[in-house]
Amino acid sequence: MDPHRAERVSESIREELEELIGYEMSDPRVGSATVSEVHLSPDFRHAHVQLVLRGSSQEQSATLDAINHAKQFLRRQLAERLQLFRTPDLHFEAALPTALGERVPQILKRIRRGRPRDGEGNEKKTIS
Repeated sequence: MDPHRAERVSESIREELEELIGYEMSDPRVGSATVSEVHLSPDFRHAHVQLVLRGSSQEQSATLDAINHAKQFLRRQLAERLQLFRTPDLHFEAALPTALGERVPQILKRIRRGRPRDGEGNEKKTIS
């Protein structure tokens, strides 16, 4: 089995949930919520979704309650949009700001992987 499959599936789920929560949910209780990360269990049965919630604590709890209430709708939409053998159960939780700060080095590392190192590809060829 492909070792990076869990990463690809969790990223696809994150992107689809971001779009669903941000643009397609019509619940007025849903305020500003951003899907920051999705962790899949090894058997792909459970997905723990971390949300960045904005606003007062009362607005944040109302947004989290509304998203938890729409859990089955979101799961059904994921099943339609993604071609997965098993659509995972969704578990939503608010992301702590310190947890997001820990991801910054990982994100920067991914960006650096896509770019050549300083010595590679930047060599100037001289014609003699």
